[in-house]
Amino acid sequence: MEKILIIEDEKPFARLMEMELQYEGYETQTAYDGRSGLEMALSDTYDYILLDLMLPNLNGIEACKRIRASKSTPIIMLTARDSLIDKVNGLDSGADDYMPKPIEIEELLARLRTIKRRVRAAEATVYETGDLELNVSAHTATRSGQSIELSAREFELLHTLMKNKNRALSRETLLDQVWGTQFMGQTNVVDVYIRYLRSKMDDGFGTRLIHTLRGVGYVLRDPEEEGR
Repeated sequence: MEKILIIEDEKPFARLMEMELQYEGYETQTAYDGRSGLEMALSDTYDYILLDLMLPNLNGIEACKRIRASKSTPIIMLTARDSLIDKVNGLDSGADDYMPKPIEIEELLARLRTIKRRVRAAEATVYETGDLELNVSAHTATRSGQSIELSAREFELLHTLMKNKNRALSRETLLDQVWGTQFMGQTNVVDVYIRYLRSKMDDGFGTRLIHTLRGVGYVLRDPEEEGR
């Protein structure tokens, strides 16, 4: 399930977007001011961010710049201000799209689909970490040239780790991205599947790639980075 962060201070409008997007199958989280929205955007992983321009505590332009400095999450800026200079400033701050209010939900959904197609086209299909290679389009994994047989869930878990190479991921983040937020089981399912992955792609090889960060979670670490 794709997750959208809504940063909007008009609570009735934010709630309306939540209801419409949830009805269409998206998961939503909402912040009602710029600073809270920035903190949420930087501390979690989202598929899209809907960002109002006029926000308390931190305006949308500044929030967008700070998000874009460390995240590539697609951002659609929403605002009642639709002058040319406002649009230019919004896009120049890092937004991927700009929609004037009032928002038509069908148009918003169409723009989300357009961004998704664009992101998929640009997304890497082959990931490499040391001698480990994951081919997303072919759905194959190899290490030192040896084929690794993975279940669908193992493949998605490895894909998530490799997309976030050298970045610590908590159990909760992995559970959310691989199993989805509707999963009702225990977070230790992540530990179980990490063990499955290690038995297939770490055991028997000279260098361990998946590392446990005690009290934090897991990281897939590039061996070349460790020596630096």
